[in-house]
Amino acid sequence: MSTIISRSFDLLAIVAAPLWNSPERMTQLSRWLMRAFIFMVLIAVLFWLGQRPVFALKQMQIEPLPGQTVKHVNLPLVKSQVLDKVQGNFFTVRLEDIKHAFEAMPWVRHASVRRVWPNGLAVSIEEQKPLGIWGSRDDQKLINGYGEVFSGNVADADDGLSLVEFTGPEDSNKEVVQLYRKASRWFSPWNVEVASVNLSDRYSWNIKLSNGMRIEFGRDEEAQGKALTEERVARLIQYWPQVQERWTNRVDAIDLRYGNGFAVHLASTSHKAAELEIKKGSTKR
Repeated sequence: MSTIISRSFDLLAIVAAPLWNSPERMTQLSRWLMRAFIFMVLIAVLFWLGQRPVFALKQMQIEPLPGQTVKHVNLPLVKSQVLDKVQGNFFTVRLEDIKHAFEAMPWVRHASVRRVWPNGLAVSIEEQKPLGIWGSRDDQKLINGYGEVFSGNVADADDGLSLVEFTGPEDSNKEVVQLYRKASRWFSPWNVEVASVNLSDRYSWNIKLSNGMRIEFGRDEEAQGKALTEERVARLIQYWPQVQERWTNRVDAIDLRYGNGFAVHLASTSHKAAELEIKKGSTKR
């Protein structure tokens, strides 16, 4: 016990002793203070250099991604608008803020920004590519191939493109575009394009083809329903030559909601409500 007390007093004496009585501790403290002083001087020099006019942002190079072109983004106008909002210099500017400023513009889907020594920025942008029109006639917006709705002017997109018409419940835009992709693949043997896709509030869907024909699918939310839909489409493709042979150019609608066949609607005035149900091995009217 006496040994522990003695050692405690010795340690206390060392700690409480003046630094100048310990050359070794003075040397260590001097080294630490010198390093801290040098570090602070370097920070001050760097800060001073960073504020020099040569590092003020004066140039911004904007270009599309490799292999892409820009049709709807006015590059000089965009450049001036963003430069006016840039805060900071080459060292202090927040690249993330520049990126968000570009991506907030209607026709810019994605932007990447990097610094260019000593006073410039380089921006690569991906322009929106409209696939179709989303929503009702009173509230139409553009939608791209990823199912993302954006606020570009619909009139600006009308440059020879055949825009697909998409409608569906709120937040179903990506699902509707997936249905479009499936339908386009299914009916590619007919050499037609999908002109519109409609998804109802009950998730029953139908499409209209470029030849004017409408096709009703019903619901296929679950995996089993999706498989059944593909089977019914395959059956339609298989028996379609028989339908064409009997009612050439007179079918304006097809209903695939039947379990063992499909029904067709004839456009002829004399067969206004005519329907045909084709089953796996027979044709019945």
